[in-house]
Amino acid sequence: MTTQKDVTFVSKGLTLEGTLSLPDSPEPCPAVLLIVGSGLVDRDENHKKFPIDVMRQVAAHLAENGIGSLRYDKRGVGASEGDFWTAGLSDNVDDAAAALACLRSRPGVDPERVYVLGHSEGATIAIRLAGAHEPTAGVVLLAGVGRQGEEALLWQGEQVVPGMTGFNRWLIGALRVDVRKSQLKAFAKIKKTTKDSYRAQLIKRLNAKWMREFLAYDPTQDLGRIEVPVLAITGSKDIQVSPDDLDVMAGLVHSEFEPHVVPDVTHLLRADDDAVPSINTYKLQVKEPMDSRVLELVTDWLRGQTAEALV
Repeated sequence: MTTQKDVTFVSKGLTLEGTLSLPDSPEPCPAVLLIVGSGLVDRDENHKKFPIDVMRQVAAHLAENGIGSLRYDKRGVGASEGDFWTAGLSDNVDDAAAALACLRSRPGVDPERVYVLGHSEGATIAIRLAGAHEPTAGVVLLAGVGRQGEEALLWQGEQVVPGMTGFNRWLIGALRVDVRKSQLKAFAKIKKTTKDSYRAQLIKRLNAKWMREFLAYDPTQDLGRIEVPVLAITGSKDIQVSPDDLDVMAGLVHSEFEPHVVPDVTHLLRADDDAVPSINTYKLQVKEPMDSRVLELVTDWLRGQTAEALV
């Protein structure tokens, strides 16, 4: 049996809300802080138009294996206070540190066996927490980047185009668009901004503060400072984060490091048998559950890391 309840904690004067899941156990249990990816997604990693649902599924799987968890709404999303559009990457790191302290303080949680798991941007935040020596027993990186943010987004742009279809693909070919050059031009505009947000081409609203900080962030130093065990998982068909980044991480992390490239798994942690992966299939992918191999890798690793047998 698992008990779930809403909890609140304060970060930089803002009250954030999350869901604490704890197994019914007479002894304090190991637990995991779950940090969602980028965008207007809630504690489950769901957007009203795009339910990724990764953290809800991870929390459920952990609970089935006697492991507690805390997942929370980022500032300005769901039940949490604040403004999403003024929150930079550094603000998200502050909030995650506050969430970690909250989880470690909860009755029924063994503070010496609290881990951090992040997906996509959440993995970047997990790297920063571990690199700053925040109190965690280990880190799980799902689709995490091992290179500077700008380099990661340039790589992403090159991967997305081959899988594009329809008018957009035709337009890029017809106009002989240099995708990398176009990205660099867009990045230069964002770097020159000083406001927290702005509208690209007067249409799409962007969190410019977050983008500026992500473009500039280089995880290599934080990776080199990590002193706790690390599990890193990326899908072979991830076109947003390079699976080769696991090799980069392996050369930087001095503590125990266990990498896995899961065949035919995408950035959304779903299986995809298409020969050419494409973001056009994302809406179909989220209708399917997470790939069970990813969930099992996480659980098996946590079992190996915890000092006591999990029920």
